[in-house]
Amino acid sequence: MQCSWKAVLLLALASIAIQYTAIRTFTAKSFHSCPIPNPVNCSLSQDTDVADRLCDENPTFPYNLSRKTHVLILATTRSGSSFVGQLFNQHFDVFYLFEPLYHVQYTLIPKLTQSKSTTDRRVMLGASRDLLRSLYDCDLYFLENYIKPQPVNHTTDRLFRRGASKALCSPPVCESLGTVDLHLEEGDCVKKCGTLNLTLATESCREHGHVAIKTVRVPEVNDLRALVEDPRLNLKVIQLVRDPRGILASRSETFRDTYRLWRIWDGTGRKPYNLDVTQLTTVCEDFWNSVSTGLNRPPWLKGKYMLVRYEDLARNPMKKTEEIYDFLGIPMDSNVERWIQNNTRGDRSSSKHKYGTVRNSAATAEKWRFRLSYEIVAFTQHACQQVLAQLGYKTAASEEELKNLSISLVEERDFLPFS
Repeated sequence: MQCSWKAVLLLALASIAIQYTAIRTFTAKSFHSCPIPNPVNCSLSQDTDVADRLCDENPTFPYNLSRKTHVLILATTRSGSSFVGQLFNQHFDVFYLFEPLYHVQYTLIPKLTQSKSTTDRRVMLGASRDLLRSLYDCDLYFLENYIKPQPVNHTTDRLFRRGASKALCSPPVCESLGTVDLHLEEGDCVKKCGTLNLTLATESCREHGHVAIKTVRVPEVNDLRALVEDPRLNLKVIQLVRDPRGILASRSETFRDTYRLWRIWDGTGRKPYNLDVTQLTTVCEDFWNSVSTGLNRPPWLKGKYMLVRYEDLARNPMKKTEEIYDFLGIPMDSNVERWIQNNTRGDRSSSKHKYGTVRNSAATAEKWRFRLSYEIVAFTQHACQQVLAQLGYKTAASEEELKNLSISLVEERDFLPFS
């Protein structure tokens, strides 16, 4: 039986409405579409509520048909994010990218680290969200907008820390590697693989079941709301935090020029009059704002947010990693387990590289207690008292208490994922 022209028109309008909904980027509702009925099911008695009835009477399905899990490690510099990134990089079915937002920052706002401009932040975040959305869709060509010089024929040798991504240093992206090269150092990977073919990288991304990205260039989880609510993504956020005293100690040692005044204070006992305290307070403010959002459990973060303290991961890496993978709904494979066993029991010589991940993880988490003077620790405790209490970090009342490792400065807390 043929449909009337009115019924066909109504179905066409319903189809247009569905397509419009599908391409909305900033929607707060989950996207569903309803199947278009076969013309034999149309009848002359169909009324103006046909579209609503069709959706009510037929099962719905999510727009993200592949159901890939998209993971974002939200962190700050020197908080253990490289270590956490490796927990995904080692997984055989995860396509991992190390800090792709580096290119956004250094193309749009080269001096962003010194900029306090709200406009600069908006520009950076807007571009970052667009890039992340494209990368989760395995559109690596979008990166070419931010790589300088511009890639030629979709090939480049300028991708930041390309060697930190196992997928970009393995076949089919890098055909020159054999089985003996499975555990290459980052620099060796770049030397052996040569230029990066973004077409092959895109194909590799699509062949993996999940995509994980690590970034230290998004300040707060609220900045990711548009992505979390995007119906095209299945985005889950792992927010990594660390004791601000440990972050400050690590940054002072790693970025010696940038944190020179802090080092002068630490060495002389005299606080420089022109010390940039925002190098510390910005970290604590971002932690406070972001963690407050996560722990308040807004509906848009339900099932999408997990808070992880670096100290908990360092003390019991296997157990915490299992909890992370359980939250994500991804089976943890033997490659990850093997990497944890081989990279959390290193000796002192194994952690010389500032971005290295081979170390005694438990000892590393506590090392800041011997690096910072008590004067700087006391200043940090006062400046960051809210976030220290929020995250369960205890204050040291004296230098003796600070150096005494038998006294834990980390409270036992169980930050359960918001499910």
